[in-house]
Amino acid sequence: MDIHEVEDTICAIATPVGEGGIGIVRISGPGALPAALRIFGPSSAASSPPPSHRLVHGWIRDPGSGAPLDEVLLVHMAAPRSYTREDVVEIHCHSGYAVLNAVLELVLGAGARLAEPGEFTRRAFLNGRLDLSQAEAVVDLIHSTSRRSLEAAGRHLQGRLRLQAEEWRREIVDLQARLEASMDFAEELDEDEGDWEAARRILRDGLVASLGAVLDRFEDGRILRRGFSLVLAGKPNVGKSSLLNALLRKDRAIVTPFPGTTRDVIEESFLLSGVAVRILDTAGVREDPDVVESAGIEKTFQSIREADGVLWLLDRSAPLDGRDDLIRRAIGSKPVVIVLNKADLAPVFGEEDVGRRYGIPCSPLTLSVLDPAHVDRLRGALAEAFLEKPLERGEEAIIPNLRQKGCLEKAKAALERAEALMEEGAYPELIALETEEARVQLDLLLGREVGEDLLDHVFSRFCIGK
Repeated sequence: MDIHEVEDTICAIATPVGEGGIGIVRISGPGALPAALRIFGPSSAASSPPPSHRLVHGWIRDPGSGAPLDEVLLVHMAAPRSYTREDVVEIHCHSGYAVLNAVLELVLGAGARLAEPGEFTRRAFLNGRLDLSQAEAVVDLIHSTSRRSLEAAGRHLQGRLRLQAEEWRREIVDLQARLEASMDFAEELDEDEGDWEAARRILRDGLVASLGAVLDRFEDGRILRRGFSLVLAGKPNVGKSSLLNALLRKDRAIVTPFPGTTRDVIEESFLLSGVAVRILDTAGVREDPDVVESAGIEKTFQSIREADGVLWLLDRSAPLDGRDDLIRRAIGSKPVVIVLNKADLAPVFGEEDVGRRYGIPCSPLTLSVLDPAHVDRLRGALAEAFLEKPLERGEEAIIPNLRQKGCLEKAKAALERAEALMEEGAYPELIALETEEARVQLDLLLGREVGEDLLDHVFSRFCIGK
């Protein structure tokens, strides 16, 4: 995107196209207001030109024929008090494919061009309203599927990670100043060991430790933003489909008294403590399956390998056997909650037997999936086992995406190299090279040093109207 494109006036439909109450066409750039006024006529002469940040009632008319197209509300947001820090006009018309596209065509005819995906937010970034981490938070906000993911995106849009990154950057600049002083006054270094030790502490106890703590929370942040994947695993007829229906509070899976009803993976979602949980009901594991069942069982093992956690159902009214052993081996070290189902029937084994046979540290939960109170208790156990840590850390700075994670990992690695060089007594110039690499990575995270390719990649995830 060259400078001429940035100076263009752009427009797009900013709401989903479809039948509804309100649709919005957004215009941004130096010609936003003149373009709008070519097709808009206020219902009151006193409203022309419209004051900034005030809704004005009027009509969209075809400038050629003068024919009225739609009754609308128009708002002009004068620069720099707008989303893009440019002149912005929004036309709030009736929603519907025909009317929105007709208004858009009139705006295009009035001198604007169609915006590229994410171009409004890209301009907000280029004009200094948002840093790159906040711009990426806009995407997360739009794609939020739960209250927790919405809250996490909102914290980043407010600049939670930006503030932390800027604090790290200030500490690195301070460290670089100390290194610069040691290079300029090398003959006095022996008399200033206290300052040198302070630089070591900034590296070891401050920067490296703080970056490491935030990187450790990446997985927690991913769960809050994207949700948690949970696999229902067990032998045929242990109650997996019944439990799926109970957790979803609707009949999603077919339930019969005959084993092997589920032969493929059924995927659904529900909310648990405000976090989206993607749950997969899998085929029951058999020791001698037919061809179709074998394919389903292989999908079961694959789902277990790829999932964040496993909900393992055991039928306590039937003996443990080799099929249960297969599932245990497939689970491996995955986080797991074990349920001993069919508490309403006489037991063949108990919680202690499971512990002795499989050596899993968690305590199994005995219940009946047909009892709503038992299912509610299971919900609490799932939240405690899988979501307690992410929810506790949710208020802290977390990393929203892999690009930012990569920047922080490279910054931390550079600082660790600087720390090692300092311990070896290396020349300050070598240490300064590593601290400068760390600073560059933080600038990349914030978008202070980025190329067009990176910006194209980031903003390609946006819809055209944003």
